[in-house]
Amino acid sequence: MHELLAGYGLAALFVLSFCASTLLPLGSEWLVVTLLLRGNSPAAVVAVATVGNSLGSATNYVIGRYGWRRFGKRASALNRLRLRRARYWFNRYGSYSLLLAWLPVIGDPLCLISGMLATPWLRFAVLVTTGKAARYSVLALITLKGAALAASL
Repeated sequence: MHELLAGYGLAALFVLSFCASTLLPLGSEWLVVTLLLRGNSPAAVVAVATVGNSLGSATNYVIGRYGWRRFGKRASALNRLRLRRARYWFNRYGSYSLLLAWLPVIGDPLCLISGMLATPWLRFAVLVTTGKAARYSVLALITLKGAALAASL
């Protein structure tokens, strides 16, 4: 499966990054590392992963903004716990907590909460995209520096 996804390159990265930032329990980091080690452009890899992941978070925002009343009643106990934790962060740190939307466990619910609380769309988009771009940039930097160090040994 890993080889199949890696074979589709940036298109697979976009889809996986998008899905990983919804409530699906997926991760895109391994594909970012794989594509970088296969020689793909770091700028392209970071950009595609950032855009895909940010659009997935925007999906969570839209669900929170417009669909929560309908679907919220059916949320599982685990999701309710995650949402409570995200609401705590959001209320404590305000919309700037969206810079942490890339974090596992709390990132997706933060985006839902942001939608539920009607955070202005532009603020949401800038903060989420900035956080996700920083995360993928650091991952790319660590990967490329590690690969360069390993090659020099």
